[in-house]
Amino acid sequence: MDYEKAFRVDGRVAVVTGGARGIGAAVAQALARCGAAVLVTDVLEDAGKSIVTDICESGGRAEFLEHDVTSEEQWEATTSAVTQLFGGYDILVNNAGIETAALVSQCTLEDFKRVQDVNVNGVFLGMKHAVRAMSPGGPAGKGGAIVNMSSVTGIIGTAAHIAYHSSKGAVRLLTKAAAIECAALKSGIRVNSIHPGIVETAMGDNYVKDYVELGLAPDLASAQEAIQSLHPMGYGTVEDVACAVLYLASGAARWVNGSELVLDGGLTAQ
Repeated sequence: MDYEKAFRVDGRVAVVTGGARGIGAAVAQALARCGAAVLVTDVLEDAGKSIVTDICESGGRAEFLEHDVTSEEQWEATTSAVTQLFGGYDILVNNAGIETAALVSQCTLEDFKRVQDVNVNGVFLGMKHAVRAMSPGGPAGKGGAIVNMSSVTGIIGTAAHIAYHSSKGAVRLLTKAAAIECAALKSGIRVNSIHPGIVETAMGDNYVKDYVELGLAPDLASAQEAIQSLHPMGYGTVEDVACAVLYLASGAARWVNGSELVLDGGLTAQ
């Protein structure tokens, strides 16, 4: 094996959902820097186009498509677009996701369903159309890698985020079921999930603020100290997650399928 090339994605094409900011933007930039052409999709058009501009100005290849991951019609349009732009795709990063905070007794059914719609249905639809496209006979037809963004909250429980926990737990097992099926059908498609702890993003900041607003911590400093102390190595960065996605998308992970890659600085090891 050529180990230097194994971790690169030269000549490959990736779709990154929720790629306009935070983890998704870092993932799109990492894939592009390591050789992939990238279709960045998001509901945030201006931010998404800005990331694409950054990638192109750095010598990479990227395009933007406005995309609501809860719409099957828009997933079909995404597959059509990436096929027209780049001839198909062989990497999908299902990164788009939302979060809501509420105590179990106060979480509305509407909010609960909304989180599942984006975080679970969006991942399901992404896998469905990627498998169709990447399997032999599909528009791409060369196999590939699907990376689903779950969370440590898909493995352990915490207070005040029941909708988010349930959605990320679902992503964890959706991943495993798809991985086994793709292997059984000899599609050449690997499916894995990533499970970050708190990462330094706007969503990570909101997670901490939620504890104060819901009365689980007296103030922001106390909430910050309590939650950060759960991570023996401190909070992660978007680059830490991007590196993990790059590994799972690359040939270096060619025998990794149905796995859950935990990135939490030791949180779940305690």
